[in-house]
Amino acid sequence: MEKQEFKYFAFISYSSKDTEWGKRLQRKLEHYRMPATICSERGWERTPIKPVFFAPTDIQPGGLNEELQERLKSSQHLIVICSPNSAQSEWVGKEIAFFYQLGRTKQIHFFIVNGKPNSGNPETECFNPVIKTLGLQETLGANVNEEIFRWSLLNRERAYVQLISKLLQVEFDSIWQRHRRQMIQRTGLWILATILVLATIVGVWTTSQPVDVEVRLHEASAYNPNLPPMKEAIVTMTCDNEVKSDTISSFEVSTLFRNIPHHYLNEPIDVRVVCRDFLNVDTTLLLSEQITINLYRDPTVYGCVKFRLWDSAKESVTTYAALEIAGQKVTSDNDGNVSLFVPLPAQQAKYQVVTTLPLVTDTIYMPCGNDDVMIVDSHR
Repeated sequence: MEKQEFKYFAFISYSSKDTEWGKRLQRKLEHYRMPATICSERGWERTPIKPVFFAPTDIQPGGLNEELQERLKSSQHLIVICSPNSAQSEWVGKEIAFFYQLGRTKQIHFFIVNGKPNSGNPETECFNPVIKTLGLQETLGANVNEEIFRWSLLNRERAYVQLISKLLQVEFDSIWQRHRRQMIQRTGLWILATILVLATIVGVWTTSQPVDVEVRLHEASAYNPNLPPMKEAIVTMTCDNEVKSDTISSFEVSTLFRNIPHHYLNEPIDVRVVCRDFLNVDTTLLLSEQITINLYRDPTVYGCVKFRLWDSAKESVTTYAALEIAGQKVTSDNDGNVSLFVPLPAQQAKYQVVTTLPLVTDTIYMPCGNDDVMIVDSHR
C-alpha cells in the first residue's frame, strides 16, 4: 500500500497506566518539524508524522472490536509503548498480533519508557510476550532511559528522534545533531527568559518596598576646638506632602528616616536643617539611602563682639578707651560702644578684654550684643 492510502501515519498501542506517555508521544510526533532540506528532497510537509492515532483522543479501546481493527488497518505504522504495564496488557498483545497479521512486520516500532528488554522478570520486563511469540524478540526499540548523556532530558529527546528516524527511514545523525542544537538554543532562551522574568519580579518587588534613609551632618566650616560642639540639629525632610522630622545630637551620630516609599529614591526632596550656632540649611537634593548634609558655623555668633563701657562711679559711658580683644586693638566710640569681628579660626566662647581701665570683670561671654555692658569702676 502506498503511504497516501493510509488514514493514519501511526497507531500508538499502550497500557492505560501509561496514558501520559501516550499523550506526550502523540504530541511529539505530530508537531516534530523536519529539516527543510530533507522535506524538499522527499516532498514532505515540515510536520510529516501526522495524524497519529491515540485512543484517548479518538475512541476508548475496550477490545479489538471492528472499529479498532479498522484503525489498525488504516495506520501505516504501529508504535508500542513498552513498559511492565504494557508487557502485562492483554490488549496490547492483541493489537501487536493483529498488526503483524497485516504483514507489516517492519512497521512495528517499540518505544521503551520503563523496564528492561528481555529481563525475564515480570516486574521489570518491558516487552509483551507476544513479541517473542511472533519472533520479534530481537527487535530493540528507542529507550528513554538509555544513559547516553548525563542529563535525562537529553536521553528522552534522543529516544524520540531515534523513533522518528525509524518511522521516516532517515539517518539518525542527520536530524539528531540539528535537534540537539535546537534544544540547546531553546534551553538557553528559556534560561534567559527565566532570568529576565525573575529580574523583573525582583525589580518590581524591590521598587514596591519602602526604604530607610540615613541622614548624617558634616561640619564643612573650619573646625575650631574652642567653640561649643553642635547640639540638637533638627532635620526636616519633605517628600511631596509627606513631612518627616528628627533630631541629631552630634556630628558623630546619624538619624534614620524609616519607611520612605521606594519611588522617592533619586527624586528631588526638600531638606531643612536648623541648628543653634550654625547657619540654617534649606535645600533640594536627590533622595538616596544615605545622605550627608554640610553644616557651616554662623561666624557672627562667636565672632561679633559688641558691648558698651559704662563707668559706674561717673554713671556715664567711657568713650575712646583703648582695648585689646583676641589680639585685636579696638577703641570705644563716642557712645562708649565697642565693636569688632573675630575670624572663625580665632573665635572663642569668651574673650578676655585687655585694657588699663579698672574693669569690674575683664571677661566678655559670647554671644553678646548692644545690650551687654562691661562695668568700669573709676573709684578703684
